[in-house]
This record gives sequence, structure tokens and C-alpha cells, in this order.
Amino acid sequence: MHISGSLYVTSNLFFHELVSVSILLNDLVSSDDPDMCLMACRMKDKYEKYWGDPEKINLLIFIAVVLDPRYKLDYVEWMINEIYNSIVASKLVKNVKEAMNALYEDYCVSSYGDRNKVETASSSDDKIQMSPKHKKIEAYEVVLALLSVILLLSINLVECRTVRVLEGGVPKGCRKHGAFLTDFGGVGDGKTSNTKAFRSAIASLSKYASDGGAELIVPPGKWLTGSFNLTSSFTLYLDKDAVLIASEDESEWPVLPPLPSYGKGRDAPAGRYASLIFGTNLTDVVITGGNATIDGQGAYWWDKFKKQELNLTRPYLIEIMFSDQVQIFNLTLLNSPSWNVHPIYSSNVIVQGLTILAPVDSPNTDGINPDSCSNVRIEDSYIVSGDDCIAIKSGWDQYGIKFGMPTQHVNIRRITCISPDSATIALGSEMSGGIQDVRAEQITAINTESGVRIKTAPGRGAFVKDIFVKGMTLSTMKYVFWMTGDYGSHPDPGFDPKALPIISGINYQDVTAEDVQMSGNLAGIENDKFTGICLSNVTISLAEKHKKVQWNCTNIEGTTSGVNPQACDLLPDKQPGKVVPCPFPTDKLPIDDVELKICTVRPKPPRY
Repeated sequence: MHISGSLYVTSNLFFHELVSVSILLNDLVSSDDPDMCLMACRMKDKYEKYWGDPEKINLLIFIAVVLDPRYKLDYVEWMINEIYNSIVASKLVKNVKEAMNALYEDYCVSSYGDRNKVETASSSDDKIQMSPKHKKIEAYEVVLALLSVILLLSINLVECRTVRVLEGGVPKGCRKHGAFLTDFGGVGDGKTSNTKAFRSAIASLSKYASDGGAELIVPPGKWLTGSFNLTSSFTLYLDKDAVLIASEDESEWPVLPPLPSYGKGRDAPAGRYASLIFGTNLTDVVITGGNATIDGQGAYWWDKFKKQELNLTRPYLIEIMFSDQVQIFNLTLLNSPSWNVHPIYSSNVIVQGLTILAPVDSPNTDGINPDSCSNVRIEDSYIVSGDDCIAIKSGWDQYGIKFGMPTQHVNIRRITCISPDSATIALGSEMSGGIQDVRAEQITAINTESGVRIKTAPGRGAFVKDIFVKGMTLSTMKYVFWMTGDYGSHPDPGFDPKALPIISGINYQDVTAEDVQMSGNLAGIENDKFTGICLSNVTISLAEKHKKVQWNCTNIEGTTSGVNPQACDLLPDKQPGKVVPCPFPTDKLPIDDVELKICTVRPKPPRY
């Protein structure tokens, strides 16, 4: 059980807590000062050494208030609500109010009239004289007994100081349990490492996976952290004013083995650093926020990459492996060390509403890279990158062929891309598990090298097939259409050059492009043609400085309809003067009907 707050302690700290309270109460009841609340305030410095927590000093003042009959019960209730969150407060008020009221009434009756008058109390044997001071001591004993009850009760409140429970039914999109990073020692000053706080919080919340799940809320602040792992049935929520800052301390980044479908790291042959936000073998995980920011502080890693000082592959910002039901939405991602979002070996993945920003000359800062994933939806995102805005992958050469997990059933909609040296959407080059059934609509690119690019090479094997793109608006482009059959880049000499990829069923329609240098550069592989290419309703306006040859076509087969400027001879227009649309699926993918898990009911952050 995580320890946080005054009353909520484990049994091994129970005695220490009572002793600390007793020290204060002993001083209070032996004092001649009638206003014990003010006295407790004046004694704050003295007792801070027992806990070092101002909130716990508030508890001591609260107990002093209970002992002083001049304070009404509603003030005590107000104090409880000031110290604890609403869920905990309601539980405490309900369970404590009756006992407090009885104590208060009893104290008022016994103190009525002359407080210095000597009164007597009956006994079965004789009569004992009692002073007001003795009555205070008696009340003090009652409060200690009551405090013991509260402490024991709190152990059964499901870590209620740390974990808030939504009662009366869990609203749609919400988790039953919730906690704040600050409950686990998080400090949002931009300097203190919160790696342990994140890891501790998620470990504590993981036990609720089978009981309505849990949410970890990152409140406003700047939260420096290294890598941490997520858990199942879990939401990581970043407040709109929260900034997650990736640590530059490499000791806070665990080392993982190379991905099995890649065989080696991309930056170095050895392993790789875990991503900032990482998870594996999960079900139902959400990473979201109020458009909060995750800053990867990539400059540190880019510099090491350019100087060839890396012994391990750079971390990504977000990587989820071997998981199902993954949602990442409403976030701003800045300056990733390498790829930004990398779901791999996963299914039912939604990435939506992301703003991804990195310098256009930053190395390998791909935006969103679904890799060996099925049923993926990528929507409503704005990406400025030093590499491909979206890159669909499925493993590298012989390792990807052996692993054999394709990326398939992908829907991409309403994406805006700026990447002067890369593609808006890339298929490959690591595609050795296969890529199929990819649908893209309403794609915008500005000052980007190409629209949709296919990248492959001998040795990749597998396939890229059934690709459907409809509605691209492009401006200031080097290429509109680009296919590369000699991309190269192999993990090691063990690849099989006879493993040729199959590229077929590539469909583009309703494309408008302006300020273009070259319309199409389409190069297949000798003795391995790219087939079934269809271009329809394409209008391209050339840049002032454009290539003289607008279409370069080798080792391809296909048709066009309504393409201007007219395509190469290998892509003939079969019905001149008539625009015949390319195929585009009319059915829905299963992922299309999955709703985002948006929770609108959250507890307020704790008071500090």
C-alpha cells in the first residue's frame, strides 16, 4: 500500500503516527492557553520535524480544533474537506461525524458554566474531583481512540488518500480508480526526477486492472522523467498545463534487446533504450491529455547520433508492444529522440488528435509508425518532422520474414504533414512481414518531399498490396508519387537478395498538387515489377523550377485516368476524356466503430 497523507498509513507506521499525535496533544492539554488551535499553529515548526509534511500539521491543528469546544462541528467538517479530496472526505465525514458530534456535545455539557468550577464524577466506589484540564485529557483519550478507529478504517478505504474511487457507477470512458502523480511523490518543478514516482504509481495502480481499471493523472507542472512502463486497463492523463520532460540521464532509460522482427538496433547493432512511455503485453491502455506536451529533449540524442557516439538505439517517445486496445490522443509531442509513436505487434490501435513537432533536419523523427499491427486508425493529426510523417512498417529483411506479422487494416484520415526531406505517408522500407489494406483519405502536405512513397528492396520479401488513397492536397513538393525498389539498408549481410517483395494493387485518386518539381518517380525491381498501379483524377501544377522529365517509370504496370500532366507510357490512359475512379473500399474496418475513451469526470488535484 502506498503511503501518502496523514491518516492513511500502513500498520507498521500506525504506532509512529499515534505517538506523533500524542506528543502534540499532550502539550496542548497540559497548557494554560485556552485557544489551542492558535497554539497548535504557533507550535507548527516544533512538530514539523515529526513528519516534515505541512498537510499533516494541518491534521494536528484539526485535532486541536476538535478538542476546543468553541469550534462548531461544521468547522471540523470543513477542515476535513480542506485536507482530503472529496471522495475521502465524504467517507470520513460520514463515519466520523456522529462520534465527533457526541464528543463535542459531551464536552460542551461538561464545560458549561464556570470552567474553573470543581465538578465531580460518579464512581461505583467513591467520587473523584475533575478539573477542566482533566476533562480535556479525557477528551484527548477519546480523540485518540477515535483516531485509532479512523486509522484502521482508512486501511480498508482502498488507498483512499492515494486512490480515488468513482462510486455510483463509472461514467463512460472513465476508470473506476484514479490517483495523482503527486500522491506518489511527484514534483513538477522541471528539475526533480519523477521516474520513481511514475513507476511507483503505475505499479500501485496495476492491481485495479480487474476492478474497473485505473487512471494516473499528471497535474499542471513540468515533470522530468526517464522511461516508465504502463499497465493494462489503464489511462495516463496529462493535464493541459502539464509538460512531461524526458530525462537526459541515460541511467533512467532501461536497455532492451533488439526488436525480434528487426534483429538489431537501428542506430547500433546492440540493444536499444526503452521508450519514454513504454508498455508490453497490455490490454486496454490509453495515453491522453488536455493537449498536454511531452518533450523528448531530442537535441541531446541527435547530437550523439550525428557524432556516431551511440552504442544503443535511441529511445522513442511512445512505444507499445504486443498489446490490444491501444488509444493515444490529444497530445503534443516535441523533439523526440527518434520515432515519436511506435505501436508494434499490436491490434486495435487508435492514434488521434496529435500535434507532433521536431526540427525538419532532426534525424529519424518519424511521426506515427504502426509496425506489424492490425486494425489501426490514425486521424486528425498535424506533424512537422525530420522524417516520414507516417511510416507503415512490418520488420526488416530476414528477421521480419521469419517473424511474419503484417501491418494490415489501417485507416488514415485528416493528416497534415510538413517534412521537406521525407514522405507524408511511407510504406516501408522495413516491410518484410507484409503491408496490406491501407486506406488514406483527406491528406494534406506542405513543403514535403513526397505524397505517398513505397520503399523496398531485394531482400525485403513479403508484400505491399491493396493500398487505397483518396483526396490528397499537396503544395510545394519534390514528388507527388514515389516508389523505390532499391532502397537498400539491410540489418546485416545475412539477408537473402532473392527474397523479392510483391508490390501490387496501389491506388491513388482525387489528388491536387501545386508547386511540384516532378510528378512521378516510379521505379520497381528488375524481374519483379510493381503491378496494379492506378492513378485517377490527378491535377499537378509545376513549380517554376521543375524537372524537364515529369515521369520516370521503370519496372511497373498500371493505368491512369484523368491525370495531368499525362503519365508515362507504362501507365496508359485506357479511356481518354473520361475519368474512371480507382478502386476504394466502401466497407468499414472494425476499428472505425471504436469510440475514444474520453473521461469527463476526474477528481480535483490534492491540496498542497
